[in-house]
Amino acid sequence: MAESHPLPIHIVRIKKLKSLLAIIKNSVKNDSYMFRNLYADKDGEEVDILENGIVSCAAFVSAVLLNLELIKKPHATVSGMEKDLIESGWHEIHENKPGAVVIWEKVMFDDKKEHRHLGFCTSADEAISNSASEGFPRRHHITYNNSRKIEKILWHPDLDKG
Repeated sequence: MAESHPLPIHIVRIKKLKSLLAIIKNSVKNDSYMFRNLYADKDGEEVDILENGIVSCAAFVSAVLLNLELIKKPHATVSGMEKDLIESGWHEIHENKPGAVVIWEKVMFDDKKEHRHLGFCTSADEAISNSASEGFPRRHHITYNNSRKIEKILWHPDLDKG
């Protein structure tokens, strides 16, 4: 005969939108080094593929979404992240909505390469994403004060449940 558990067992449903917004907003409260480094072997050499936080937006976004079971696996690139978002049920919307994932157009970095960027919408005119210059998640204008165009805004239907 199975022993009964000494504490009551409760069935809970995580409120994904409320939790997502709390995690995102909490991410800017201090300088967390959590998303600055990810090491890999590249052509037999160990490299930091996040470049000390310069290109870690996908690592930040995927860690948050994976924690809430809104994507399938962690990512270090915007293209891999975008593919997983679509495969995980995210779809394009046309308005800024708190909790939506925002993908911005490519811009030229100091390394002379174009880089796309992604983060989270937190209001009609505000977003949170990992800052390439600081290496930490930061709050900023949704279009970087009209200096970077939004390429896509993506939404998951599970966020409609709260």
